[in-house]
This record gives sequence, structure tokens and C-alpha cells, in this order.
Amino acid sequence: MPSNHSNSNDNTRSGKKNTILHAVNGYQNALDHQRELVKTGTDFNEENGLVARTIASLHPKRLKLIVSEVIEDTASTKTLRFKAEDNFLPPFQAGQYINLFVNIEGTETARPYAISSAPQERGFYDLTIKRVADGFVSHFLLNDVKVGDRFQSTGPMGTFYHNPLFHGDDLVFLAGGSGIAPARSMILNMIENRRALNTQTAPKMHLIYASSYEADVIYERELKQLEKAHEFLTITWLISRPTKDYKGRTGHVNAELLTALLGSDLDTLQAKMFYICGPTSFHDFCDEQLKQLKVKARRVRIECNGPPKHPEKLSGWPENLIATDKVKVTIHKADGSQGVFEARVDEPLLNSMERHGYSAENACRSGECSLCRVKVLKGSVFNPAEARLRSTDEAYGWCHSCVAFPTSDVELLV
Repeated sequence: MPSNHSNSNDNTRSGKKNTILHAVNGYQNALDHQRELVKTGTDFNEENGLVARTIASLHPKRLKLIVSEVIEDTASTKTLRFKAEDNFLPPFQAGQYINLFVNIEGTETARPYAISSAPQERGFYDLTIKRVADGFVSHFLLNDVKVGDRFQSTGPMGTFYHNPLFHGDDLVFLAGGSGIAPARSMILNMIENRRALNTQTAPKMHLIYASSYEADVIYERELKQLEKAHEFLTITWLISRPTKDYKGRTGHVNAELLTALLGSDLDTLQAKMFYICGPTSFHDFCDEQLKQLKVKARRVRIECNGPPKHPEKLSGWPENLIATDKVKVTIHKADGSQGVFEARVDEPLLNSMERHGYSAENACRSGECSLCRVKVLKGSVFNPAEARLRSTDEAYGWCHSCVAFPTSDVELLV
């Protein structure tokens, strides 16, 4: 026989729930409106799935894009402007990226690119792409893509953006090469916000922009115009391989340079928010320099930008393996089919899988989003620090294939 004590607890919980709901502003009005609709026999079928449809329109899994313009920025960099093939482009936060899907001679793969345009430009996304010496996708995008070409991508993603509640209003952008793309988006966004709000206040921004050569500098003319027009924006240009006639700053973004530009007072440095955007090697170097200056990790934001280029040089890499070694990869699919191919140990599993016709859902390709998880049934893989594995992932053999490197013959469940 059920106890009265149980019923009493249920009634208490129900009473508390109703008290909380009635305290929500507008709840009673919504409840009264619903009751009135029920009395009149209103059909609610048209409202079914409204929330899901609204969310899907703002955060779609796939976008259909068309190239509307190709802009040559430098000899090694172009900006591809994408418009929606149908419907509209979802909003994004300055600093976020989309994962662009491509088919290159039968190989289906994808790469994440930061949106370099401002969020206020609702009609298009700009992706600024720099040629990578040994790149697969960058050569295709820069050499073969033309106006009218169609692509698919994910919706905007990523956590690399300015949060005014926690990040403050004293911002330092450390940008290397094409890493200027998300920095440009954030700078333009803050300038546009200031204009829209018609206010004189704006975050103080210092962009330290490092390039290898003078000819590699992207958006140089635009950035100089922005600095001249806005007193709250300071730009330091840095060239690591200057010509003999170059008159500006040279070298790298090291602790000495940061101290010279920003000061050495610890309290002053801790009040700043640092955003590092560029190649993985640039991230690692700048992060180490900030650690030398005792800048706390919570005051540093780092853009995800692909797997490590040389995993064999990282701590934890097996001593007996060299980068050119090859292993056997066996794929087990959910439908029971299997496949086998050979892969180099210094190539991310996701890349080698795609080259051999196997795919896994992916977005960041940097170990952050976890969409590309595959299960290691047999063998071993190397997971660098970029792989943000959960404790349960490690316990049950899951890895992020975009930053996982096979260190023996492996069998994977995909």
C-alpha cells in the first residue's frame, strides 16, 4: 500500500514548482492565453516543432553556399565571399568559424576557416585563405575556385570570441599570418557596435600583427585606415624576414617585445585579455611568452587552428617511431563493413581516413568539438594536448580522429 508520506512529498514538490512558474514574468499571461485557445478549439498542430524549426534556422547543421566574389589580398592570400544559395545566413559571433566541405578529385574532406567579415554584414561570409606550402585544400581553393561555385559548410561554430562580461575592455590581439581573419572580424564588430550604439566608449584594442614578409601582410591598407580613424585602436606591425630597406619593427612576438609595448607591471598585464590567432606554432610560442610574463591562463584565449604539424616532436611521442613510419588501419563501420589501408604515423587519422574514402562528422579539426570521435578497438594512438578528451573518452577508448595519430596497427570503429 503506497505511503501517505510519498504523496505528501509529491504534493510539496508540485506546489514548489507552481510557485516558481508563477514567479516567472509573463507565465500567468501565457497560461491564460493557452486556456482561452483551448476553450475556442484552436488547432495547435501548426505550432508543433516550432521551437526545433527556430533553433535549426539559427544553428543549421549544413549551409548551402555560393561564391559571389573572389578578392585577391596578397600573392599568397585570397578572400572568398560566400552568400547563401537559398534562405539566409545564420548570425555568428565575431571570431567564430565555419567548416567548409570540399571534394578534390574524389576525395571528400573539410577545413575550418574563421569568418573574417563583421557579424553586421548579414548577407555574406568572408573566408580569408592563405596558401599553405604543403596544403591540400588551400591550393584547391586558391587555384580552382571561381565565382558561382557551390559549397556546403557547417553553421558558425567555436568559442574564440570576445565576451564583454568576463573579458573586459582592454584587449590585445596577437595575430600571425592569416590569423588576422578572426581578429579583423572582432575589431570590425566592436567598431560597428560603437557606431550603432552612438557611444564614445569602446574597448581599448591593441593589434600586434606578425608576418614573415612585407608582401604577406593582409588587409594592410584597411587596417591602417581603421587605426587612423579610431583612437582606441593601436596596431603594431612585425616582420620576421624583412627586406634590407624595411624600416618597421622586426622579429617575433616574444616577452621582450610584449613588455616594450604593453609594460611589465603585472597588474596592468592581468587586466588585459589576450587573443592568440594564427598557426599552431605561433599559438604555442606566444602562449609560452605570456606564461613567462606570468599572465594567467584565464586571461588568454587561443583560436583552434588545426592539428600539430610535427607530432613526433611533442612530449609523449613514442621514441621508437619516426614521422615516415607507416601502420595498417582497419576500419569497422556500423553496418558491419570493413576496410583496410596504410597510413603514416604523422598524419591525423581523420585525414588518412578521408583520403581512403571513409568519413566522420567533423567541424573544428583541432580537437575541440569532439564530433569526429572514433573508437580504438585495437592498437594505440598518440593524443596531443589539443585533443580535449573527456575522462570517459579515455576510459572507453575514444579519440578525436582529427588530432589522433596512429602509433601502431590500429582497428577503429567509425
